Amino acid sequence: MLAADPGASIASIAAEAGVDRRTVYRRFDTREELLAAIYVSRLEAIERAIADARLREAPVAVALHRYVENIIAVNRTWPVDLTRMLADDAVRERRDVSVREVDAFVQRAVDEGTFRAGVPEGWAQALLPELMHLVVRSMPGLTDGQAADLVVDTLLKGLGPA
Repeated sequence: MLAADPGASIASIAAEAGVDRRTVYRRFDTREELLAAIYVSRLEAIERAIADARLREAPVAVALHRYVENIIAVNRTWPVDLTRMLADDAVRERRDVSVREVDAFVQRAVDEGTFRAGVPEGWAQALLPELMHLVVRSMPGLTDGQAADLVVDTLLKGLGPA
């Protein structure tokens, strides 16, 4: 709901969840507290997705598919407005740790020859999340695994060795 309407009221959020707004207010004093809890839950899911992918030790192709499939699931479960989410300094700092982990993985993919060298710096890091968001928005009928297959295939054919 918040992805579609970032300005949604507590009353409409509660109605969508099938609870009374007082139930929401018992747990969260303000709308901002509710949003902060959502952002933290999304960050925790991202951190688990990265850990599960084993970006540092699994073979690159395996880690890439696990990461993509896991993040697609996160994006489907927690479809929040990332611009608003990242306006919170603490949230942004915590997310930056995850971004650095993925950046290091992408560099590993280049170093090991899974991604070709010579593309503009940062291109793979920019392309990967865009492809994941695109498949979530435009291919809702695909399972997380099917969506990951499509993203990884597109990425490897576009960035793979020439």
